[in-house]
Amino acid sequence: MTKTDRRLFVLTGGPGAGKTTLLTALAAAGHMIAPEAGRAIIRDQLAIDGPALPWRDRALFAELMLNFDLRSHAEAQAGMAPVFFDRGVPDSIGYLRLCGLPVPEHVERAARAFRYARIVFVAPPWREIYAQDAERKQDFAEAERTHEAVTAAYRDHGYELVELPRADVETRAAFVLERARGLASDRS
Repeated sequence: MTKTDRRLFVLTGGPGAGKTTLLTALAAAGHMIAPEAGRAIIRDQLAIDGPALPWRDRALFAELMLNFDLRSHAEAQAGMAPVFFDRGVPDSIGYLRLCGLPVPEHVERAARAFRYARIVFVAPPWREIYAQDAERKQDFAEAERTHEAVTAAYRDHGYELVELPRADVETRAAFVLERARGLASDRS
């Protein structure tokens, strides 16, 4: 297993829980972010009428998400600044489990080798802000199941989960930044 990188912070949870909104606010405040793989892949695949869509080929979609997340991890390690990720490598494991698909050994190896800060921020399911769109076709019940699957994947890989408050984006951003600073200054 590679060393945990205290500068790489993951935000995870089910769809529609405010992760991307929070990351957009962090980026606007000058922090480095890594975008979500799933949305980028869906946009690209729709543009080319490709097969790697969650409603066409879930295993291929998961493989492309893994590759995207590995590249994002490598790019973040090249810098010195903290980076906030919209999901991470273990999310692919959660997605595969959610779909009832086997988790290939190379995906498990990736989750063990490409590590993030020991705490992972979790956006809990939040019905009041949940909305479907062109890329988010899941209903709220599936969003809740996704939340359970991805958080289990992070727990299974030794991460400490910290739930975000159900609050406005400014409060959530302050919450994340305070805990990230504390972890970065922790010498243990």
